[in-house]
Amino acid sequence: MENTTINEGKTTAIISYFWLIGLVIAFIMNANKKNSFASFHIRQMVGLTLLSILNGWIVGKFFGTMAAGIVGFGLFVLWIIGFIGAIQGEEKKIPLLGDQFQEWFRNM
Repeated sequence: MENTTINEGKTTAIISYFWLIGLVIAFIMNANKKNSFASFHIRQMVGLTLLSILNGWIVGKFFGTMAAGIVGFGLFVLWIIGFIGAIQGEEKKIPLLGDQFQEWFRNM
């Protein structure tokens, strides 16, 4: 990826990692002039946000708060990996599900 593409999309990519409000802001910022670097990180964060919501509803309800806390901690670690990748200007996929997030949300 070109250095100019990364520099232009870096701010949007970083903003996308500030949970739901940051994700919405990043999506709006990237809507007019699509940046492939920003889009990559937006897709990663959309996947993490959906997993986080499902963790609270499904895991928390059926397996208890302890299980939801453990899964939540794992999601937090994945969030840190993605966030550091955005800061460093890398398209670092989130382990385990990064490829699927890119495929499932490719139209974003």
